[in-house]
Amino acid sequence: MAAGRERRTAAETFMARLRMHWHRVRVGLRRSAVDYFRGDGSDWVALAGLLVTVPLICSATMANSVWFSPAALVLPIVAGGLLLRPASLLGLYAAAATALIVESVQLGPYTEGPSRVTPGVVLVVAACGFFGLLIAQFRSRVGVPWRRGGTMLFDLRERIRVQSKLPQLPHGWHREMALRPAGGQSFSGDFVVAARTNGGRTLEAVLTDVSGKGMDAGSRALLLSGAFGGLLGSLPPHAFLPAANGYLLRQDWDEGFATSIHLVLDLDSGDYELYSAGHPPGLQLSAGSGRWEEKAAEGPLLGVYDGAQFDPVKGSLRPGDVLMLFTDGLVETSDRDIVEGIDRLTGEADRYVAGGFHGAAWHLIEAVAKDVNDDRALLLISREGPTTTAAAR
Repeated sequence: MAAGRERRTAAETFMARLRMHWHRVRVGLRRSAVDYFRGDGSDWVALAGLLVTVPLICSATMANSVWFSPAALVLPIVAGGLLLRPASLLGLYAAAATALIVESVQLGPYTEGPSRVTPGVVLVVAACGFFGLLIAQFRSRVGVPWRRGGTMLFDLRERIRVQSKLPQLPHGWHREMALRPAGGQSFSGDFVVAARTNGGRTLEAVLTDVSGKGMDAGSRALLLSGAFGGLLGSLPPHAFLPAANGYLLRQDWDEGFATSIHLVLDLDSGDYELYSAGHPPGLQLSAGSGRWEEKAAEGPLLGVYDGAQFDPVKGSLRPGDVLMLFTDGLVETSDRDIVEGIDRLTGEADRYVAGGFHGAAWHLIEAVAKDVNDDRALLLISREGPTTTAAAR
């Protein structure tokens, strides 16, 4: 019996150790896989896989050079440029060069027939290797592997969209925002930051147009939207644009100016103030008269000089009134001045007066500036009356 207990103890000890080792292997593989796809791990797995494909392609080419061209060696080279670090890439290039030499010797001189290693094939493989090495060196300097590069750009785009999301408003108010980057890109130099302050009784919204357009201005827009979002609500309304102006001046960008318009709206009374920094005027529709009125506040561009003053213009939104804020890309082009653009915008907006402005922002951009090669943004704030609410329903 003692011998049986000893055997069982040894077996349990052996199985326990085996399970422990297997657990460590699984954890290690899982961590390596996670690090690899995050771009933090070693690239030895990709290097080993690509090194295996090189002799396979070489063997297939020597067996049937008609179906497997010598130029097929560009496939692992291109994949290596996307997957490997520069040092590992050089090892792959050495294997590919060796394979080319072997193919050249086995298939014979290229002058004796087709499907052989020609100078053109060598040039194509070398060119792909050169550009792959440039890409790998660029990724190495930036520190963003290709596996994370696309994800990072996607995250940046989503962060801009989240920061531009408008807060919910109480019953009787409607808000919507439409944004169209230049050239159909995903990044824009126009952005909105908004928040309800003063215990939720006040809506503060800032529409900003950063110098430049598309992806050129997208990085600056992301930085400014985060900074402006932090300032909004942390300072009195009259101090926001001076603080934003000082922030831009401290960045010392070569192309560092921006235009901005700051709305401070009392959601109880409908009274508002507009502060502008070189931005196009706001437009208010009066439900009583049915006319659009420009609300133009005075103030210089942001990031031009220190000590700038921003004087507000005041107004009030009554039931049925609408306030539109927009960037210059919506109303101004090379062949159309801003006055003509505003007239066209208000003419299109008149079509929505009877039925309400729900869903109007996107359609207004499509109607007024669909093919304009500039960033376009439109912010609509409406105070709904009984007629507007019934039409929307």
